[in-house]
Amino acid sequence: MSETLQTADSTVVVSDADLLAGTAAAVHEAGAALRERFGEVVPYQTREELMSALAANDDTALRILRPRLTRMRPDAGWVEDELDGGALPAGEWWVVDPAEGNVNHLHALPEWAVTATLVRDNQPVLTVVHLPMTGQTYTALAGAGAHLDGRPLRVAGTEDLGLSVVATSQARPDEDEDVVRRVGSSITAMLFDALVVRVAVPATLHLLNVAAGRIDAFWQFSGARADLLPGALLVAEAGGRISDAEGRPWTPQSAGFLAAAPGVHAQAVSTLSS
Repeated sequence: MSETLQTADSTVVVSDADLLAGTAAAVHEAGAALRERFGEVVPYQTREELMSALAANDDTALRILRPRLTRMRPDAGWVEDELDGGALPAGEWWVVDPAEGNVNHLHALPEWAVTATLVRDNQPVLTVVHLPMTGQTYTALAGAGAHLDGRPLRVAGTEDLGLSVVATSQARPDEDEDVVRRVGSSITAMLFDALVVRVAVPATLHLLNVAAGRIDAFWQFSGARADLLPGALLVAEAGGRISDAEGRPWTPQSAGFLAAAPGVHAQAVSTLSS
C-alpha cells in the first residue's frame, strides 16, 4: 500500500515498504543510544528512583524516535504511554516502546528491545523490533511477511502441545489481583499440558520466538498495545494464529491474548480455557 505525503513543492508517494525501512533506521539509532547506557546494574532503593531510571532510558530513545517517526508520518497520532491498552481512534498511530524490557536493561540483563509499530485504523500495518545486544532486527509488513534481518520467518510445525515449548509474561508490575491469579493458574495448567513453560518479561521477545518457530505458543492476560501489537503482526505474518485466550478474534480490548503455531493453537485454547 502507498500513502501520499504533501510537501511544499509536490506530492510524494510513500509506500509502506519505504516507511518500514525508515522506521528500521530510526529504531536502530535509538537502540544504539540505549546500548551505550547498558552495562552495570542501576541501583535504586525506592519506587521513585526506579521510575526515574526507567524514564531516563525511555527519554534517551524517544529523543531519537519521536522526531524521526513524526517526520515520516506528520499526521499520525502518538501513543504517549506504552502501558496503555484498548482501541485507538481512527487513523494512523505510532505505537512505540522505546525500551521494551526496560527493567532488564536496568538490571544488566540483555533481554530488551526497541519497537515501533504503525497502526492504521486499529490494524498494525508495519513493525520493527530491534535487539541492540544481538544486532538482530525483526520486521513485518502486513501482507508481505515477517523477516529477521531480511530472512523470512515461519512458525513451528508442531502439532502436539505435549511436545511444545510455550511462554507467558506479566503485563504490568501492579496488575489486578484477579489477573495475577489467572496468570498463576494458567501457568499451572500449562505445566501439566506442555513440555516446557518459560516465564519472563518482556512479551515481545517471546513473540519473536513464536514467529521464528523457536517456541510454539505465547499467552498473556491483560496487556498493553506496545507489548502485543508488534509480536501479533510478526506471528500472523509468519503463519501463526492470533486470538484471545478462548480462541475468539483478538483485539487490543481483549482480556487475553494467544499467539501460537496453527498445529497447537486449539490445544492451547483448551488448556487456557480450563
